[in-house]
Amino acid sequence: MQKEAQKADAAERPRVSPCWSCQGPVPGEALFCHTCQAVQPPGGDDHFSRLGLDTDFDVDVAALERRYFDLQRQLHPDRFATRTARERLLSQQQATSLNEAFETLKDPLRRADYLVHLKGAGVLPEGCDAVNDPVILMEAMELREALAEAEASHEVDAIARRTREDIDECIAELSRAFDAEDLEGACRLTTRLKYLRKLGDEIRARRAKLASND
Repeated sequence: MQKEAQKADAAERPRVSPCWSCQGPVPGEALFCHTCQAVQPPGGDDHFSRLGLDTDFDVDVAALERRYFDLQRQLHPDRFATRTARERLLSQQQATSLNEAFETLKDPLRRADYLVHLKGAGVLPEGCDAVNDPVILMEAMELREALAEAEASHEVDAIARRTREDIDECIAELSRAFDAEDLEGACRLTTRLKYLRKLGDEIRARRAKLASND
């Protein structure tokens, strides 16, 4: 019991590494050394840790954006114009890592896919891109057939409304699945969300085709 408590305490303590410039202690998520203010290389933190967020599917996007833009301001190239070549390179690497984290976490689909793999990459052997759920496969097939047969804009609009509602429902179900630590369920829902997003692209293409025929 004591060993488990010690392990939990160690996991909660921030990871510390030496600064490349002054060898002072730097928490894993820090952009700069608190001792010499040198920019640090991107660590091995996940996207959530990099942006100071809890590892959770439910994200306050407005708070995420504020945090991201604040960090990017700290890494603006003008701040490093007189710094060494190494610091300029590290600032660019940090900015790139922050961009990737932000683009992943602000989007529900990319966030779900990332979170499933972060919590358990081997949830399904085939991953979240292929699933043998007949309900998901049938839904995707029926919606695509309906879209292919749509000959008027109001028919396409009806499919688009249903798709938006299904996307909202799927995102809500993903939140519940992650809260329940149901990673297999979250993986299936992530697959469904991918199908629905792809259908959204096909809807836009169908609208464009109908418009060109008018």
